[in-house]
Amino acid sequence: MATTIFAKQALTASGWQENIALSIDGNGRISDISAATGNEDSNVGILLPALSNLHSHTFQRAMAGLAEQRGSNPIDDFWSWRKVMYRFLEILSPEDIEVIAAQVQMEMLESGYAASAEFHYLHHNHNGAHYDNIGELSERLFQASLQSGIGYTHLPVLYIRGGLDDRELQGGQRRFACDLDQFEKLFTSLSSSMAELPNDTVLGVAPHSLRAVSKEGLIMASRLDNNTPIHIHISEQQSEVNDVVHALGSRPIRWLLDNLDVDERWCLIHATHTEPSELTDFANSGAVAGLCPITEANLGDGIFDALTFVQHGGRYGVGSDSNVKIGLSEELRMLEVSQRLRDQRRVVLSSEEMPSNGRFLYSHAAMGGAQALARDSGRIEVGALADLVALNDQHYSIAALSNDTVLDAWIFACDDDIVSDVWAAGRHMVRDGQHVLRDVISNKFLHTIKRLRQQL
Repeated sequence: MATTIFAKQALTASGWQENIALSIDGNGRISDISAATGNEDSNVGILLPALSNLHSHTFQRAMAGLAEQRGSNPIDDFWSWRKVMYRFLEILSPEDIEVIAAQVQMEMLESGYAASAEFHYLHHNHNGAHYDNIGELSERLFQASLQSGIGYTHLPVLYIRGGLDDRELQGGQRRFACDLDQFEKLFTSLSSSMAELPNDTVLGVAPHSLRAVSKEGLIMASRLDNNTPIHIHISEQQSEVNDVVHALGSRPIRWLLDNLDVDERWCLIHATHTEPSELTDFANSGAVAGLCPITEANLGDGIFDALTFVQHGGRYGVGSDSNVKIGLSEELRMLEVSQRLRDQRRVVLSSEEMPSNGRFLYSHAAMGGAQALARDSGRIEVGALADLVALNDQHYSIAALSNDTVLDAWIFACDDDIVSDVWAAGRHMVRDGQHVLRDVISNKFLHTIKRLRQQL
């Protein structure tokens, strides 16, 4: 259904404009940007292109806060966190997975994201037994996206082995298992079932990591569809880097660049531990760096060298990953402040052409996230998907501010409670700061989370 929006200020592809009317057609795309008439359907203060959340494991939202106590090993790290995650996997039902996903997607929308990419590696039952429908759990996430209204890119995960030594999958990992034939069947099945979803839904692939997928698997996954996005975890932990060097003879990103045709379709998640030559070649490939600063800090991963990367033309976006905290502005803030702490300076991610730290962070993440999701968004321009976020210009934190200073204040001086409205491909899912189905979705989640915590 066509609709119009009045905005006092809007960040369009051609820059900031005042008092505009934006029209959205029946296909969820921006059809016109013109002077306001006063007869628009919705009135907002600050209108921005909405970001895409490029990396999420929705089920992990239900275990947030449960892995923050030190175990028997005084040096707690990512690998001990994984043990908690695997225990949690053993109690999740298909219904639980759908309910949790709807909650997470709702929170993403209320935070200001219009779209999300789900790095989905749960394919089977608790003991690894296959469902009658190989796409059962993926289709649960499809249903969640229909309820939440979020723009959605689904990334089924190829997960073949338990490590670079080809060990078998154990425990919770058995829910991930797919050999090459099974994964191809899964991809084909999901391609068919997606016909019932909104036309802005995208299907991609996600070979989990170099430790979980062989070179043969990486090549197969990347060739299932020559137009689909490809996401992979890589170089997240130093121990992972050491293991890859020992097994494959080179560092993870270097090995990937040397052995696969890495291009604009690819999104390299985390990429935390790099050498300068890797960063340069990574940037030149056109692939997106999928950065998840809140989760990376929570897991003690390290700091991505974003400054060097963007200086070489690198593209990046942000994601909420483990969903321990869903906060759009906080992801961008932590990305910047990590660079400041490392380099002992301020306003690191900026340029002469774009001196505003907030504008630089936001605009680059908008375009990089859209690319990673294979989504025609990230900008306010005629023809683009109407992925839009509005900020309440009467909130004290941004009141009387204009243009780039609004973004500086949002990212560095307040939180996402200033988000008033969000449209995902024209679907008006957040109004007056709340998702239109908040009560229904959150009540189901509350019931589910109570039961799950009692089972742990």
